[in-house]
Amino acid sequence: MINNEILGKVPPQAVDIEEFIIGSIMIDKKGLDEVISIIFPEIFYKKEHQYIYTAIRNLYNNSNPIDLYTVSNELRKEGKLDLIGGELYLIELTQKVISSAHIEYHGKIVLQKFLLRELIKISSDLIKKCYEHNTDIFDLLNYAENKIFEINQKYLMKKKYESTEDLVNRVIEKIRTTKNKGLSGVPSGFHKLDSITSGWQNSDLIVIASRPGMGKTTFMLSMVANISLKKNIPIAIFSLEMSPVQLITKLISSETKISSEKIRKANLSRSDWECLIEKSEKIKRSPLYINDTPSLSIFDLRAKCRNLISKKKVKLILIDYMQLMRNHHTYRSQNREQEISIISRNLKSIAKELDIPIIVLSQLSRAVENRGGNKRPLLSDLRESGAIEQDADIVIFIYRPEYYGFKIWDSDYHNESCNGQAEVIISKHRNGSLNKFRLQFIADQSRFENFKETNPVPLDWEEDYKKNVIDYENNRLNNKINKNGDNNTLFSSIFLDEENE
Repeated sequence: MINNEILGKVPPQAVDIEEFIIGSIMIDKKGLDEVISIIFPEIFYKKEHQYIYTAIRNLYNNSNPIDLYTVSNELRKEGKLDLIGGELYLIELTQKVISSAHIEYHGKIVLQKFLLRELIKISSDLIKKCYEHNTDIFDLLNYAENKIFEINQKYLMKKKYESTEDLVNRVIEKIRTTKNKGLSGVPSGFHKLDSITSGWQNSDLIVIASRPGMGKTTFMLSMVANISLKKNIPIAIFSLEMSPVQLITKLISSETKISSEKIRKANLSRSDWECLIEKSEKIKRSPLYINDTPSLSIFDLRAKCRNLISKKKVKLILIDYMQLMRNHHTYRSQNREQEISIISRNLKSIAKELDIPIIVLSQLSRAVENRGGNKRPLLSDLRESGAIEQDADIVIFIYRPEYYGFKIWDSDYHNESCNGQAEVIISKHRNGSLNKFRLQFIADQSRFENFKETNPVPLDWEEDYKKNVIDYENNRLNNKINKNGDNNTLFSSIFLDEENE
C-alpha cells in the first residue's frame, strides 16, 4: 500500500471493479484477451488481487485453461492460496458477475486509479527530497522526468490492432491525395528529392548527415524556406547548436540573397535594406517555430512536439543535431554509442506515435577524411552508432567535392565542374529507391537551390511514373471504367472522381 500520511486520505482505488474483472476472467477467458495488454498485476490495489491475476497470467502464458479450478490450483502451487482467502474467496468473485461485458472499459478505470496512486507516490518522494539539504535541483528535476517517462512508456504507450478494411481505406485515400496534390507527404522544395520520396512521409525518421562544413544546417534552412515560407506549412526546429537569432539571420540571408557577411557587418545599400525589410515581413508571418533548449532530452522533445502539433498544427519536426541530444536517463555503465542508440530508437518511436515526419541532422565520423578516393560518405560513417542506420527510414548524405579541393565531378556527372555544387545521396530509403542528384550551393547566401543539369540523368522513379501514366491513359481509351458497375477496384477508386467529372 502507498503511504498517504501526508494527505491523510485513502488512495484512489476501485476494489469492486477489480473484483468484477477477476471474476469475469475466471468465468469467461475471452475477457482476458481484451485486457491482457492494459492490465498488469501491480495495478491492482488489493494484494490478494495481484496474486490472483499473476496466477491467471501464468496460466495464459503457458496456454493452459483458465477457470475457478485451474486458478485455485495455480495459487496452491505458488503457496498463495491461503493468502488470498482460499477457494471460498475465488468462488465469491465468480458469483459477483454474470458475463465479461465491458471488461475493457472497467480495466481502464482500474489502470487510471493505479496511475493516480503512482503520481501520488512520485509526488510524495519529491516532497521528501525537496526538504533534504543536499538535494541538487537538476538531479531532482531529472528524477521526476524519468519517473513520469517510465510510467508513460510502460502503461500508456499501447496501440490497438487495426482492421485491414480501415488500413486499405487509408491507403486509397493517401493515393487520392497524391494524385490530386502530386505528393503524398510534406514537400522539401527540391524537385529531385520530392520525386524520389513523394515528400516527407508521416511517421518517418529522416537522418541528414555530413561532415562539418558541408552545409547540413544550410540544407535544413533551405527546406524551411521552401516549406514554411513558400508553402505556408507549419514546421518546428529544435536547434541545439545555433541560437534562434543565428538561424533567422541565415534564413534572411538566404531569402534576400544578401551575403551573410554583409548582413553581419550591416554593410547594406539602400536596395539591400528595402529587400531585407520586405523579406523579413514575409518571414515574420511564416508558421515557423524555433526552440533552442540546450541538451534537449527525449522526454522534453516528446512533450514539446505533442504541444506544437496540438496548438500550432505543426506538420514537420527538424532537429539540429542528434549528437547534442541527451538520453532521459543515462546509466554510468552506458557509453556514448549506447546513449545515441537509445536516442535514435526513441526518435523513431516519437515519429510513429505522433504520426509526423522527423528530420534529424547527424555528424559523420572522421573515417571520411582518412579515406582515399572521392571521399563520398557511406552508411558505416554515421557517427557513434550503427543504430542510426537501423532506425532511420531515410538516410541522406550531403557531399561537396569542392570542400576537399576537387575541381570536377567524376564520370557520374560527365566530369563537369563541381564548383558551387553539392551532391545529395540517398543511401537508405526503406520505402523507395536509392539515388543521388545535384543541388546548387551558394555559400555566402546560406542557400541550396535546385540544379538545372546540362546532361540530366533520368531517375528510375520518373521513368516508372511516366510509364504508369501512359499505361493508365491507354487503359482508359480501350476499356472505359463502368460507372454503374463495380467500382471497388483500386484504379476505379482512385480515378472515380475524375470519371464522374
